[in-house]
Amino acid sequence: MRAVRMGWRATDGVRLLLAVVALGYGLLAVFRAPTYWTWEMAVLATEWGYGIAALALVLVLPRARRTAAGRLAAGIAVLAAAMLLSPLARAVPVAHELPARMREAFGDAQARSLPGAPARPQPLAPLDMLRGVRSPGVRVRTFVYADRADGPLRMDVYSPPGRGPAPAVIVIHGGSWRGGDRKQLPPLNRYLAARGYVVAAIEYRLAPKHRAPDALADVLTALRFLEANAPALGVDPRRIVLMGRSAGGQLALLAAYRAHDPAVRGAISFYAPTDLVYGYAHPANPAVLDSRVILRAFLGGTPDDDLPGYVAASPLAFVGPDTPPTLLVHGGRDELVWVVHSEMLDSALAAAGRPHLLLRLPWSTHACDFAFSQPCGQLSTWAVEHFLAAVTR
Repeated sequence: MRAVRMGWRATDGVRLLLAVVALGYGLLAVFRAPTYWTWEMAVLATEWGYGIAALALVLVLPRARRTAAGRLAAGIAVLAAAMLLSPLARAVPVAHELPARMREAFGDAQARSLPGAPARPQPLAPLDMLRGVRSPGVRVRTFVYADRADGPLRMDVYSPPGRGPAPAVIVIHGGSWRGGDRKQLPPLNRYLAARGYVVAAIEYRLAPKHRAPDALADVLTALRFLEANAPALGVDPRRIVLMGRSAGGQLALLAAYRAHDPAVRGAISFYAPTDLVYGYAHPANPAVLDSRVILRAFLGGTPDDDLPGYVAASPLAFVGPDTPPTLLVHGGRDELVWVVHSEMLDSALAAAGRPHLLLRLPWSTHACDFAFSQPCGQLSTWAVEHFLAAVTR
């Protein structure tokens, strides 16, 4: 009998520990992460929180509540589950409003689809959160698009099935201008290629060895490569969109805004810095990311050292009457790049009368689309495919 009671105490201790762990994830689903490693955990908590909530609620089963410790664990688990489910609850109204917002911003357009690769029927499909967003395989080829003094620069070209020129999307990876590569987050590349777009995921020269504007020059060179080799790549050289994440989003916006190329039909930015002067004055929490060190490595100094260089690298400074249509995706609690960057660009585009939309995801953090089948990934994919259909028609 004593052994049974001791066993129950040990089990209650495990339950209490698991409940506290779930509560920790719950807090990350609601509040900004205080450190880099907790930010990485926050991506899990905010996008897959419903799964952790389901596990936490196992601790509420009747047998678990027979002791005081068990009841305490159950209470903590219920609180954790409520916080972990809150991102999904906040995603639902965003999904409901998104189609009307997209039509208002860019007009009515039918997203492209091909046999076996239909367009998404709705912005958020709960079943796809469990089974995943699926796409058939596509052909991927690697090309050298530029030869630099320290080596070639390559792009991976994802080609749609069939023949004939197709709209192209240049994808620019993130990584604080000092890391990352063209292989970053490929599910969206495959998804778009399967639905009729040529997707060119590029690499570019990285800081601190290469400072601005070298990376911008590489993006523009990739654009010219696609235009010059359009027949061989199956690209329609009159319909090209630039898309990037984080640092890559800054480069996509900057290249699209500064190229003054009628072939560039639009720009898509995921959680990118848009005003680097503001970014230096209002840095991220250094325990999460020392953004001032990153900016100095990329630009070679501080704004006091080279204010024109900071301005020249800020997409916000180049909004004008011919700025191409723009889609911005940003998490409302982004710890690495404050959402105000996209909000400022959103306001500038509105003032200039240019077609644009800011898809603000209140629950999401930086790199939320890493979870391709989860709320951020589904909503952003739906917005991207409808944006592309509108601006490349």
